[in-house]
Amino acid sequence: MECGIISTVIKGDAIWERLKERNESKVNKSVYSLVLADDVVEAIDRMAYSMNTSRSNLINQILAERVQLLTPEKRMREIFSKIEQLMDSRFQTLNQPSDAMMSIKSPLRYKYKPTIRYSIELSRDFHGKVGRLKVSFRTQSTQLISMLDSFFKLWARLEEKYLSYLFTTGVPYETAEGRFTRDFYAPPQSELTDEDIANAIGDYISCMDSCIQLYFDNAAEPETAARKVSEMYERYLKKGVVVL
Repeated sequence: MECGIISTVIKGDAIWERLKERNESKVNKSVYSLVLADDVVEAIDRMAYSMNTSRSNLINQILAERVQLLTPEKRMREIFSKIEQLMDSRFQTLNQPSDAMMSIKSPLRYKYKPTIRYSIELSRDFHGKVGRLKVSFRTQSTQLISMLDSFFKLWARLEEKYLSYLFTTGVPYETAEGRFTRDFYAPPQSELTDEDIANAIGDYISCMDSCIQLYFDNAAEPETAARKVSEMYERYLKKGVVVL
């Protein structure tokens, strides 16, 4: 069994530019050289490929588990597992592209049976920015896209109405054709548990999904649809919001 010198570059993921703006801390990582057997490296590479991660990240996880150190990746997996357990039967979990991402979809009770996709990206540091949610609509119908855009505009107005006082630069969301993106932040000086984060993100997705369905169910009466969505959103807020 031959050995080779493997230069393992370990660095933090550049997930979002706003991490700098919010002065959030980064995970400290450095460059190390490891002498590993070639057969071991090949096995690691195969495993890393099957897990859709890098060699250095997988080695980091294996070593962390060996010394019983909780890594950001392990914590992400635990949070995603809790979110999956919280979602009801209308949601379907999709294959995870990486440890930091999770995607679920929900069918919309509407003609052509389109689906709504919710993609969650978690930050490596759970202080400050916790993660980002991307909502997209899989359909080629311009009518459905237009209706969803109208819903997203209504949702954004509700967020601004009730949460704008918490953000000096406005509620962190973006809208595009058939898409909605929302960043989540932990309250200052808060120590959120995995369950806190999972419950907060899961509740937000469940509320939004129910509101989308309610909006489409009442699409023939836009004013009624807007009123019912507003009432449901207000009930969601009254239960308490841990992640903003």
